[in-house]
Amino acid sequence: MRALRAADRPRPPEGAPAGGAVRRVQERRTARTLTLRGAARARLVLAGVAAIVLVADQATKTWAVHRLRRGPIHIVGPVDLRLTYNTGGAFGLGGGRAPFFMAAAVVLVVVLVRLGRADRGLLPALALGLLVGGAAGNLADRIFRHAAGGVVDFVRLGWWPTFNVADAAITCGGLLLVLTGWRRA
Repeated sequence: MRALRAADRPRPPEGAPAGGAVRRVQERRTARTLTLRGAARARLVLAGVAAIVLVADQATKTWAVHRLRRGPIHIVGPVDLRLTYNTGGAFGLGGGRAPFFMAAAVVLVVVLVRLGRADRGLLPALALGLLVGGAAGNLADRIFRHAAGGVVDFVRLGWWPTFNVADAAITCGGLLLVLTGWRRA
């Protein structure tokens, strides 16, 4: 038993102490946690919202093309669903200039995705996701759905121009950017 006690006596550990090395790593903050922070979380929100908007937009447009060919559907009051093809821009302006609007949409998507790479917070990322998803949805229509580069619009609110899910997302995204006070990184 005495031999066991002698081997268990307190003495300094062999080798260099670990305290200094650990403190240096902590001070430099080179060790990162496995949680999503800052720009990574913002990029995830942007991509997720854009994907949801794009899928919802294309699904509703596909439904509208197949169902509304038979005629409009009255919802309530001045609201009805009526199939139209818009070869212009917002509110039908610039009709017949589809190539210009396709190029503008490509540039817009690229610029918005690049802006979304910086950490500006979750609300600006949400707004950019709405804008990217809406622009991508309308661009997909111009490229794949309509020979003349038209966008499927189907929601009519009486006095307001006919629109679609992508248009609503673009409008909401733009308003959200204004309301959150767009911050530059």
